[in-house]
Amino acid sequence: MTIVSWNVNGLRAIVKKDIINALVIMNPDIICLQETKAQIEDVATSLNDFSDYNIYSNPADRKGYAGTVLLSKTKPIAVVNDMGIKQHDAEGRIVCAEYTYFYLVNVYTPNSGQKLQRLTYRKKWDQDFLKFLKNLQEKKPIIVAGDFNVAHQPIDLKNDLANYNKVAGYTQIEIDGMEALLQSGLVDVFRILHPKDVAYTYWSYRSKGRERNIGWRIDYFLTSSSLVKKVTSIKIASDWYGSDHCPVIMEIKI
Repeated sequence: MTIVSWNVNGLRAIVKKDIINALVIMNPDIICLQETKAQIEDVATSLNDFSDYNIYSNPADRKGYAGTVLLSKTKPIAVVNDMGIKQHDAEGRIVCAEYTYFYLVNVYTPNSGQKLQRLTYRKKWDQDFLKFLKNLQEKKPIIVAGDFNVAHQPIDLKNDLANYNKVAGYTQIEIDGMEALLQSGLVDVFRILHPKDVAYTYWSYRSKGRERNIGWRIDYFLTSSSLVKKVTSIKIASDWYGSDHCPVIMEIKI
């Protein structure tokens, strides 16, 4: 099974940037898209070439903001959007699909803001998301894919000392939130399989980060520990363009 996760930074915009063609070429079994910024009707129009997939969309209440989409060749047993917590459920940040042997959670974690104005909220999100995942893990193993908006370790961003506790995505509060996920029995698949590789998934347009390779690894696959041995490969596909993020591709025998 091949699963692709990609923050597309606007689904309607990427139709013009050949990302759709890239996904067709990859031909994965499951596609997790984040930051789609699209309502349900826009998703249907943008993804009309994906007739082989079941498509599940979770748009934000606010148009042109956040949002997640899951495409799956195999129809899931059930699909649920969000955590069921009013404080978190207006921004379309979670699509959770149940399959026979696992749950798949597609997530777009809130950004703490340019001036860290949402950092307190982000801490609450991380705490509630952890509880949400723990509840799932009590039933079946889980795969969590998406944009977590945090670099977990110094190796995961270019300028760690300059950014620490100053910039969204690399405060101790956010790092602790990711660490809590990993302490709960989840595994950062890329870092387990590639412990010393420097690889980024996001580069700022404003600083021409991609051209200079000044980036961050903030897009992850986390799995229950029981599933890690079933992963045959994981790749950060930085050769695919069209967004300020690149796709992450995981292959797993399950």
